[in-house]
Amino acid sequence: MKPDDPLLRILACPLDKGPLHLLPATATATAAAAAGKNGTAAVDGAGEALYNPRLRRRYPIIDGIPQLLPSSGEQVSDEEHETLLARVSEAHMTAGNMAEGNMAEEHVAEDHTSGHDTRRPGTPGATT
Repeated sequence: MKPDDPLLRILACPLDKGPLHLLPATATATAAAAAGKNGTAAVDGAGEALYNPRLRRRYPIIDGIPQLLPSSGEQVSDEEHETLLARVSEAHMTAGNMAEGNMAEEHVAEDHTSGHDTRRPGTPGATT
């Protein structure tokens, strides 16, 4: 699942109906999945998951499918909660940097000498 996936805006915790945060898989979990150890990364907390910091519950994402049954979520310890909050912050910062990069590309596409938009009509951000 990607951080900019529109599905993330509508997914909610099955218990408190609040928003969830995407926890991208760590490098260790990605390597384990590539080695064919499917499922083990999600169990140890390093795999991709959705996290509810209000209730301190983590819901695994298995084969790209969020497991959002109340019984599939697991309560995390105080120590793990801090680690997961750091992963959420890191993911948000990475997504923010990607958004800034996209805005920078849009500025490059603008012709500053004439003030005209040089993008093709019909492309996002282009004027007609």
